[in-house]
Amino acid sequence: MAAHSTEGVAQSNYGGSSGKGTEKKKRRQRYVEKGGKCNVQHGNVRETYRYLTDIFTTLVDLKWRFSLLVFTLAYAITWLFFGLIWWFIAYCRGDLDHLEDHTWTPCVNNLNGFVSAFLFSIETETTIGYGHRVITDKCPEGIILLLLQAILGSMVNAFMVGCMFVKISQPNKRAETLVFSSHAVVSLRDDRLCLMFRVGDLRSSHIVEASIRAKLIKSKQTQEGEFIPLNQTDINLGFETGDDRLFLVSPLIISHEINEHSPFWEVSKEQLAKDEFEIVVILEGMVEATGMTCQARSSYLMDEVLWGHRFMSVLSLEDGFYEVDYNSFHQTFEVPTPSCSAKELAEATARMDAHLYWSIPSRLDEKVEEGTEKEAGDKERNGSLANPESESKV
Repeated sequence: MAAHSTEGVAQSNYGGSSGKGTEKKKRRQRYVEKGGKCNVQHGNVRETYRYLTDIFTTLVDLKWRFSLLVFTLAYAITWLFFGLIWWFIAYCRGDLDHLEDHTWTPCVNNLNGFVSAFLFSIETETTIGYGHRVITDKCPEGIILLLLQAILGSMVNAFMVGCMFVKISQPNKRAETLVFSSHAVVSLRDDRLCLMFRVGDLRSSHIVEASIRAKLIKSKQTQEGEFIPLNQTDINLGFETGDDRLFLVSPLIISHEINEHSPFWEVSKEQLAKDEFEIVVILEGMVEATGMTCQARSSYLMDEVLWGHRFMSVLSLEDGFYEVDYNSFHQTFEVPTPSCSAKELAEATARMDAHLYWSIPSRLDEKVEEGTEKEAGDKERNGSLANPESESKV
């Protein structure tokens, strides 16, 4: 039942239509938001125990308010738990009944109730040691409890401080300064149709080993009739040539050549406006300051791909340095671009090349024939001039 509902939603988002939908085009549901958030929610997850098997990652993935709540509760519960045990030992030994008896040797000096036991638990676990409440050597159970609390307290400190450190040092916010152009464009580059978008880094500290990749999200139906919602197809951004590995010091225009291996090989300008798809772009690299891996994501819907446009230049040479003008980062301008698909353009180019190939030899043959006729005419004229001389000699 869930599978049918998923396919129904995907069909409505990727080309499924109704009577009302034909009159007014529905708003396309994004798979990945422009800010990089994946618009997917997991429902009916019954095996929730799997989250507890990786409790560290679960705590790191929590929102900050829940992380701070868990951090506070972890320390408060351990302090209260051991404080209760210290009070219980004092109660069982009778220390609370001999508070005014100076000849009595208690387990913990100056422990006169649960509040003082709780404070002694805090002092023990945090190793504060004010010196007013001190354990004596006449209480073996207290010594064992002191060792257990010291060990468990160190484990709690390592676990919770480690979670907080990892959460604070996460490079998620670093992705906020990695920007993508608001639109992608299609235009000619070296007489080939290319799909292009722009990426930039706003910080002076660079992304090390930066690489970029792209996916086409589009539903498809197989020849056997199977409907595959949100099918992912790789978009080649220069993996074979190394163009997908970036030196992101200034904004770069990432180009995908639309060839016979491209999913846009048979897509024309008219078909692009009618098609339903989403292009997800992913930029990855290491943060130079921390060495942690950072990932930034964005996406382009079909109406965010501009056919026949090119990006404005943002780089200018100043006195001794290059300056980037981010006011023009998202700006494009129109350029002459064929409205046909890359396949049709390649076929037309091939026909022109074939016509040129066959026309050049024919012209050369005509020139050779003209040269041959001219030589023959010259010989005839020379022969006619030579005949009178021979006759006169005779």
